Amino acid sequence: MNTLALYTLSYSLGGYTVKITASVVLGLIAMSATAFAQAPTDSIDKPLMAAPRNLKEGATVIKWKSDFTYDTLRKGTNRLVCYDRTGQPGQQPFAVECTSIANLDRVAQNLKYEAIPDKKASLAAFDAAEKDGTRVKPEFGSAWYHLSGPDADHTRSHITIAVPNATGKSLGLPEDNKQGGVWVMNAGTTTAHLMIPGA
Repeated sequence: MNTLALYTLSYSLGGYTVKITASVVLGLIAMSATAFAQAPTDSIDKPLMAAPRNLKEGATVIKWKSDFTYDTLRKGTNRLVCYDRTGQPGQQPFAVECTSIANLDRVAQNLKYEAIPDKKASLAAFDAAEKDGTRVKPEFGSAWYHLSGPDADHTRSHITIAVPNATGKSLGLPEDNKQGGVWVMNAGTTTAHLMIPGA
């Protein structure tokens, strides 16, 4: 419809409008090209919001698929991997996460069990895997960086350090937060991790 209107003006006003027509068409093409160029960048930049500044540039970015495998969107140069968790069960409207690339099997297993619609059945699957030894262990000492909230402008960051099967006794740390310092949560399980106040 715009082309028809511009053609009519072109006929009435001569060559002058032809230049305006060309400008409008080229402008629309440029806007479309910009929109297409931004889309892939967003799928990379969004997950990287959870990454520490000094690791962000070299991080790998992946996209999880419904079968709990993933596509690599950007191959990194360090061992950090980041991904979008928005829309996944139990997650806030905005959720991104980064961890060691060695933990991807653990993440895949988490996603599989979290996808079980019945909450009790989901928790039972986690417990059963823990008891029968099939629960995938995270890399000892690896960090998990979480960033989530109602939207990108209102997020909370949370960092934990995986210490699978560790206990307060084995690490010389408390197993609760009463002292106000670092403590071990889920002690003695593959989910054991260090809670860091303020992180």
